[in-house]
Amino acid sequence: MQWHIPAKPVTARIAALLAAAMLFLIPWTDTAAAHGSIVDPASRNYSCFDRWGSDHLNPDMAQEDPMCWQAWQDNPNAMWNWNGLYRENVGGNHQGAIPDGTLCSGGNTEGGRYDSLDAVGPWHTTDVGSDFTVELYDQASHGADYFQVYVTEEGFDPSTQPLTWGDLELVEETGAYPPAQNISFDVSAPGRSGHHVVFTIWQASHLDQSYYLCSDVNFG
Repeated sequence: MQWHIPAKPVTARIAALLAAAMLFLIPWTDTAAAHGSIVDPASRNYSCFDRWGSDHLNPDMAQEDPMCWQAWQDNPNAMWNWNGLYRENVGGNHQGAIPDGTLCSGGNTEGGRYDSLDAVGPWHTTDVGSDFTVELYDQASHGADYFQVYVTEEGFDPSTQPLTWGDLELVEETGAYPPAQNISFDVSAPGRSGHHVVFTIWQASHLDQSYYLCSDVNFG
């Protein structure tokens, strides 16, 4: 179990992108009420925000990054609010609350704001090995009751198949973490190659508030 002081490169990048977002006058959640997300391997909406937040009107995104393009077109607030994909009062019954095919949106969270994250296709991936580190950035320092990390089983193809609970293997369940902006922990998911989805459940400590976060990875 470990927790970390804020990582300057991550926070500096986020601050720069948030400043860029203001220039475009698109509505997004006030950082005073902000929450967090998995930033490495990056969750789908954080990844789209990180790479395109300061250039989200660039038409080249349609060819260079089609999954982020469809997400930006569907609902830009899914990216501006990359830190707000959560549900409340689930009571630990995650599979009961989140239907198959809607895991990456947290089960149609926020009136469908994040539905584009469930889209099937060639999402941008982060290269990882069998052993890798999951990093949370939490602006509000909520802490965690626990994290549960699932990885899709070998043979699953995120570019053609919707994500279901039956496609996932639980590879890590942590204990509690005290409040901090940066939390990281190691996971192991051997026997995989190519494009997979890392599905992280972050149970925040301050309320019964559960975050559901899909990160696309490439096992080398």
